[in-house]
Amino acid sequence: MNYIDEGEGHPVIMVHGNPTWSFYYRNVVQTLKSGFRCIVPDHIGCGLSENPKRGYAYTLDQRIEDLSELIDSLDLDRFDLIVHDWGGAIGIGMAIQRIAKLRRLAILNTAAFVDSRIPKRITICRAPLVGKVLVQGFNGFAGPAVKMAIAKEPMSPAVKRGFLYPYRSWSSRKAVYQFVKDIPMHITDRSFGRLMEVENGLLKLRKVPVAIFWGGKDFCFNDHFMDRWKRFIPQATLIRYPDGGHYILEDEQEKVCQAIEQFVSYDEDGIPDTELV
Repeated sequence: MNYIDEGEGHPVIMVHGNPTWSFYYRNVVQTLKSGFRCIVPDHIGCGLSENPKRGYAYTLDQRIEDLSELIDSLDLDRFDLIVHDWGGAIGIGMAIQRIAKLRRLAILNTAAFVDSRIPKRITICRAPLVGKVLVQGFNGFAGPAVKMAIAKEPMSPAVKRGFLYPYRSWSSRKAVYQFVKDIPMHITDRSFGRLMEVENGLLKLRKVPVAIFWGGKDFCFNDHFMDRWKRFIPQATLIRYPDGGHYILEDEQEKVCQAIEQFVSYDEDGIPDTELV
């Protein structure tokens, strides 16, 4: 497992989703690394991590185990956590098992609970044969995401290349397809039970400072998911960016990075020095 480990100070773990990689958090790392230790892993098969040829489960349970092994190996006393997309279920699944170590949680357009809503375009990508050919053969998930996940100014060519760099061939896109395939939509799906376990653990987060930074124009995790988060974690600070898309760190880079910096810089007792904006 490849991971970024930059800066010194209180650890902030950032967990990406699909089809991104640690590159997604590059601006957050630049903002925080002067005062915090930024730890940003690439999931197995994603980014610069190993791309297994066989024998790897590609399940939510395996992803949580991978992240848990990394965090335990770093021997962290406490940490903050930032999650996005699939990183929500993975990161929070790891953290609720170590709830005494979790100091603060930042949530960016994600879910960590069972829900029946899924865009039709993602449903197509889940199809056993068509989906595999579309996602692995024609890059029909990571490729369109660099446009669909943005709601404001288009990505520059350089940034687009950065997002797509690890996913340039059939074999390198295996994890992208497996992530889509593993979305638990029905009780018979292999990761449904594990996601239910994560959902049942969300009540533990009611004693943790939580901030939600939400893009209001997300084609996938729309405001329905934001409202569900508010019910699970009613004490959370919510900042909604009405013009931000799924890649909220691209559409609202400066605002969200500044807000995250304020959030993780709060006094230890949880009383803010300044209001989040």
